[in-house]
Amino acid sequence: MKRRELLASAATLSALSLPATGVAQAATRPPLLRAQRLKPGDTLGLISPSNATFEREPLQLAVEALQALGFRVKLGRHVRGRWGHFGGTDTQRAEDVNAMFADPEVQGIIALTGGSGGTRILPLIDYAQIRRTPKFFGGFSDLTALVNAIHQQTGLITFHSPVAGSEWNAFSVEHFRRLVMQAEMPLLANPSGELEDNLVQRPWRSWPLRPGKARGRLIGGNLAVLTAMAGSPYWPQFDGALLFLEDINEYIYRVDRMFSTLRLTGALSKVAGVVLGQFTKCEPGEGFGALTLDEVFDDYLLPLNVPVYRGAMIGHIKRKFTVPVGALAEMDADAGTIRLLEASVQ
Repeated sequence: MKRRELLASAATLSALSLPATGVAQAATRPPLLRAQRLKPGDTLGLISPSNATFEREPLQLAVEALQALGFRVKLGRHVRGRWGHFGGTDTQRAEDVNAMFADPEVQGIIALTGGSGGTRILPLIDYAQIRRTPKFFGGFSDLTALVNAIHQQTGLITFHSPVAGSEWNAFSVEHFRRLVMQAEMPLLANPSGELEDNLVQRPWRSWPLRPGKARGRLIGGNLAVLTAMAGSPYWPQFDGALLFLEDINEYIYRVDRMFSTLRLTGALSKVAGVVLGQFTKCEPGEGFGALTLDEVFDDYLLPLNVPVYRGAMIGHIKRKFTVPVGALAEMDADAGTIRLLEASVQ
């Protein structure tokens, strides 16, 4: 077989091997989609696409929190499911995602908790259905997989937001409501002036690594989950993007390895700017010599010659931003802010 025929045959086989759910290696971004804004009285579908929830109380508290936000709650068929540490088998967890997008009584979908396992169900999601019935979809941590995959495959703006089981404090509620329910374009800025008993503010400071402003579409989330998607059809497009990252409980040498993956794939060289959230409990491993986080960030990000800042209220913390994945924004590394330039919902 000639080389040209061999390549054509391989391309055909590759196309035939794609799932029947509308997945494609998109060379260009699909048209942008926006869900309808959520309103009091709307129904949120509550699902467990990652970890199982082993006790009754966390589920009950999550339902009550969503109701306190003004929503009705519809439980996914498998929201109480368990397979190992997952919230059900891969098929069951994907089935709940697909069912909620197809359900005309449901206006939005939110995850109960994070954990792991989201990447396992990405090939089972019905992206064609999502394109037909775009809805609010939110969560963080392991939900990094789904919020980025859904945006990449459908063009729908999704939300790196609290999960239903998060602590819904005033800070988190305000950002969620303004972005998702009021269709506003808030400035995402850390709280200022919280001196406590200090002469200068110590908690929740942001720090510029490289000054400047940049515009682009927001992508990102949990560093470990994002890098686990590398090379797949669900890997987001980094060209001209504003990349935001966070992580928790990772040894620094692993953080270094993940950034190496981003560099090896060419992703880092394409971004317009980087926003670093909270890297909670990311410390040297016992028995390991290690670079500091400062050194890792400087080594990978300063050579990019793009604006970078650290300390955004994104990550495994009580008070957190809701960040729209796919929305156009402008970051200011000197001020430590993200300014949204368009509404994320209709």
